[in-house]
Amino acid sequence: MVLIKIFISFFKISLYAIGGAYSFVPVIEHEIVENCHWLTKNEFLEVLGMSNVLPGAISIKFASYVGYKVAGLPGACVAIFANTVSTAVLIICVFNVLNKYKDMPVVNRAVHMIHFAVFAMIIAVALDRKSVV
Repeated sequence: MVLIKIFISFFKISLYAIGGAYSFVPVIEHEIVENCHWLTKNEFLEVLGMSNVLPGAISIKFASYVGYKVAGLPGACVAIFANTVSTAVLIICVFNVLNKYKDMPVVNRAVHMIHFAVFAMIIAVALDRKSVV
């Protein structure tokens, strides 16, 4: 049962992980600390700090750490898979749609609006001093 919860949590995290790494740190924090209580706020900040030192994607490092902490090696594998598979499916779907409709002005405007949304998310993280190390 815990492996299913890990899968669902990290699947959701990766679905909302739009933009660069720091734009979705609040999403990871909300799911892992507030919803599931797998990490304390201080432990979350420690993992975030270590994530900046180690190479690779922050979401994968959180998936590895939290999955392992909660359910050992199987938990880490499930969390990493969930974090990766949703992104892969979304990328395939989005690129197929964008490739098909890339010449439409409304699609171009939508892509530009996504850039603004990501910028706003990064600013929100920068202004939320509780979430930033």
